[in-house]
Amino acid sequence: MKYLLGIDFGGGASKATLLSDKGDVVATHTVEYPTHNLGQGFVEQDPDDWVGAAVENIRALLAKSGIDPKDVAALSFDAATHTAVLCDRDFRPLRPAIYWTDVRSKREVDYLKKNYGASIFTHAFHHPDTIWTLPQLMWVRRNEPEVWQKTEKILFAKDYVRHFFTGDYVTDVIEAEGSMLFDYKTLSWSDDLCSIVGLDPSILPKTVRPTSLVGTVTEEAARATGIPAGTSVYCGTTDTVMEIYAAGALEEGDMTVKLATAGRICVIAKRPYRDSNLINYSHIVGGLWYPGTATKSCAASNRWFRDTFGGDYGELDKMAQTVEPGCGGLIFHPYLNGELTPYADPDLCGSFTGIRAHHTKAHFARAVLEGVAFSMLDCEHALSKIGIPHKENAVMIGMGGKSPLWRQILSDVLGIRLTVKKYSDSSFGTAMLAGVAAGFFDDFASAVSLCNEVVSETLPDPGRHELYGRYFKRYKAICEALAPIYDEGL
Repeated sequence: MKYLLGIDFGGGASKATLLSDKGDVVATHTVEYPTHNLGQGFVEQDPDDWVGAAVENIRALLAKSGIDPKDVAALSFDAATHTAVLCDRDFRPLRPAIYWTDVRSKREVDYLKKNYGASIFTHAFHHPDTIWTLPQLMWVRRNEPEVWQKTEKILFAKDYVRHFFTGDYVTDVIEAEGSMLFDYKTLSWSDDLCSIVGLDPSILPKTVRPTSLVGTVTEEAARATGIPAGTSVYCGTTDTVMEIYAAGALEEGDMTVKLATAGRICVIAKRPYRDSNLINYSHIVGGLWYPGTATKSCAASNRWFRDTFGGDYGELDKMAQTVEPGCGGLIFHPYLNGELTPYADPDLCGSFTGIRAHHTKAHFARAVLEGVAFSMLDCEHALSKIGIPHKENAVMIGMGGKSPLWRQILSDVLGIRLTVKKYSDSSFGTAMLAGVAAGFFDDFASAVSLCNEVVSETLPDPGRHELYGRYFKRYKAICEALAPIYDEGL
């Protein structure tokens, strides 16, 4: 028997999945690492933490599974997009990676909107925002000129890790689409967009398909991980499309609802929908796209609450279950790092409002779950206004979907049926991608059919849906009232 290895890098952890060529998940392992919130909206990660997590994950998987490492036939990687690593000529990072939730580049975004908005939209199908690599690079050039002058290579998160394993210098086209430096029409780095920041496109990696064979495990990586030198390594791609793939969303109209570091609602379509409230990426299936809306701090809000006020997720869920829907008027807005859909406002702040003396930690724990669900309803409304054809149910993806309570709250708020597959994380999707690329599975659809199955469905309660509809109106009114205050700054 042969095995496929997929490794994901997210907002606070790396997860690895070992998949057999018969479609069985043999073992998984997760390694956490810090995301550094430095204040004033500065959010960074250390690229070498990713490499260390990958090495630890692989060693743990080999130990857990007891397989012969020589039977690992292929591996691949995925990560959150927009996360650039600025390196010298020897691929050594010159500074920590600015994470996509960072909002330090607000000044650069305002400049781009005023002077290059139309041109950027023509090439990249998106409007400037702090999530994109282009304004982040502009910030570095303006504030850290010594780093900018030394930059000779730019990689993205998963590509930096993969470089450790193979020494290659490539990225995939979907990752490139997340940089705001790539032309969607020509499928190449854009001279026009790169010139805005004074970047020579030659220092950017070559772009390939996610399934491209880009190298083999080096002797150094073999010593570190136990995976034999010469093992095939495939490019991989971004985490969201891997989750969408893992969920089996492969046909037009399929819809996914994601509760991960960020929250997203995506619909599979045959073309991009160029709208300011949408993020457009191409699918791993040729000719398909997955335009979607996004809220910045989804599971990140739940993690923030856990880390700040104590407890673990299971404990907080049990507490939240004791509270009635609506939390007695307590409302949470999950704008910890500004917000995307439908506001595109990096100055929005998180808040708890409607606090009364009877509210307990349990009320706050539930309010976080409900507040994120309301932000997802904002995303759904934006999709509905655009009119993208989609089915009346969705597959739920992301770690947040493991909470039955949160699934029910989200189903009640959105008013739709949510399906959960046995596996829906991006490392599982990436392991399947490696299997398709290496020829162990016939195609993407057959891999999903063989490897995954539906394990549960959550149906909305009409009464709670109506109740949450009333609370959502208050949620919106509070946001509209506070936004002008936040926009004034401190």
